[in-house]
Amino acid sequence: MMTDQIKLTAYSTKGGCGCKIGPADLAEVLRTLPSTENNPNLLVGLNTSDDAGVYRISDELALVQTVDFFTPIVDDPYSFGQIAAANAISDIYAMGGKPLTALNIVAFPISVLDKQVLSDILRGAADKLKEAGVTLVGGHSIDDKEPKFGLAVTGLVHPDRIRTNAGAKPGDVLILTKPIGVGILTTSLKNDKLSEDEIIRLTEIMSTLNKTAAEVMDSYDVHACTDVTGFGLLGHTSEMAKGSGTGIVILKNNVPVLPRVRELALEGKVPGGTKNNHAYLQGSVTYPEAMDMIDQWILCDAVTSGGLLISVPEEQGDHLLAELIENGVEASRIGHVVSVHPGHITVE
Repeated sequence: MMTDQIKLTAYSTKGGCGCKIGPADLAEVLRTLPSTENNPNLLVGLNTSDDAGVYRISDELALVQTVDFFTPIVDDPYSFGQIAAANAISDIYAMGGKPLTALNIVAFPISVLDKQVLSDILRGAADKLKEAGVTLVGGHSIDDKEPKFGLAVTGLVHPDRIRTNAGAKPGDVLILTKPIGVGILTTSLKNDKLSEDEIIRLTEIMSTLNKTAAEVMDSYDVHACTDVTGFGLLGHTSEMAKGSGTGIVILKNNVPVLPRVRELALEGKVPGGTKNNHAYLQGSVTYPEAMDMIDQWILCDAVTSGGLLISVPEEQGDHLLAELIENGVEASRIGHVVSVHPGHITVE
C-alpha cells in the first residue's frame, strides 16, 4: 500500500485536539486526584489547568514537562507527524521554557497500515524536532486499531521566568499569534470539502512552531500566556480569566478566522469537541445578542497546534504586536483584561 494513497483521517473517528476528553468530563475526573500542593518544588501543577507542569530542581533551574498526542488530523503521514510535534512542543513555549528532549508516543495498526506510513509520521516529527532544536531520546509504541501519535516533551526555564496562564492583570492587552477555525476546517478535510490549496494552508498553520512568537515575547513583560488548542480560544481564555481572577473582553471582529470557516460551519462541519467546549462555557461567557450560534461555535472551535495567547501590559502591546508581525508571526490584538466580572469573558 503506497503512503500517497492513504486517507489517514479515515482510520479515526475524531481528529487532532478535537479528540480530547471534553472539559466538563475531564474536570470531574481530575477532582478525584490527590493534591500535590504540599510539594514546594512543584511550581506549576494541576490547579490552574496550565499548559505544562514546572518542577524546580534548583534556584536557577526548573523542568517544564508536558505530553500531547492525538488521532490523525490530516491525511498525509509526514504532515501528521510534523503537526503532532509542533503541537506538543508548543506547551513548553507557552510556559516561557526552552524545549530540550522528547519521547515519541505511538499507537498504530501495524497489521493494517503499511509500515512506511508510520515511518513517515516519525520522520515528520523528527524533522520538526530538529527545527525546534529538540533531541529525541526514545519513545513507546503499542499496536492499536486506531492510529495515534504525539510526544512527551521536557524543557528548561528559570523559576523567575515562568509564563503561566494565571498572571493576567487588568489593563493588559491580549495578542493571539495564529488564526482560529482549525477544528471546523479539519472536519471539512475529513469530509473532502477542502481544496488542495486550502489543505496546504491549513497544514502550514498547524505545523508552524510557536518558537518565533515565544522568542519575541521573551523580551517583554508578559504577565500570562497559554497556547490555544483543544478547548478552543474561549476555553483557554476562560482558564486564563479564572486562573488570574480577572475578567476578559474578546473583540470578536479582531479575532483572525481562517477563510470559509463560517461557510463550512453552516454546512454542518462543526466537530463535537467544539460543541462540547461551547456547552461547558455556558455561564462563563456573555455573547452579544446579535451573535448567532455559528459565530459562538467558531470562537469555541477545537484547535490543533494553535497560536499563543499573550497577556501583556497595554503600553507594550503595540510594540509586541509589531515585532511579532515583523518576524512573520500572524499575530492580532484580540482583546483586553479587566478588573470586573472575575473569571468571566465578555465578547463584544
